[in-house]
Amino acid sequence: MELEAMKQAVVAALEDIKAKDITVLDVAKLTSMTECMIVASGDSNRQTRALSSSVQDKLKELGVSPIGVEGEDNGEWVLVDFGQVVVHIMQPAVREYYSLEELWGGQRPPARPRMAA
Repeated sequence: MELEAMKQAVVAALEDIKAKDITVLDVAKLTSMTECMIVASGDSNRQTRALSSSVQDKLKELGVSPIGVEGEDNGEWVLVDFGQVVVHIMQPAVREYYSLEELWGGQRPPARPRMAA
């Protein structure tokens, strides 16, 4: 499947389940592991799992199955690997801590306001 079509399908699947702060990173020049990383946030374990399922279902309809899926058991950070495209679905605190966008040459997503204790 063409890379651009895969990226569009992943983003559409994430948008269907109301993912937040979807970021598409072209990492082909930085690594030989993948060509693109897509990072998105889900507000709860349940939502990150639903986002992962949505992405997998959408690409399965297009004839693409994941090479691997990690993290669905706890739902804080779910990784779905399609080879050319790797999808990271993270809860906001985990996403802020690991800051994959900065690590892979993008920009840090805006910080979420913290609730007072």
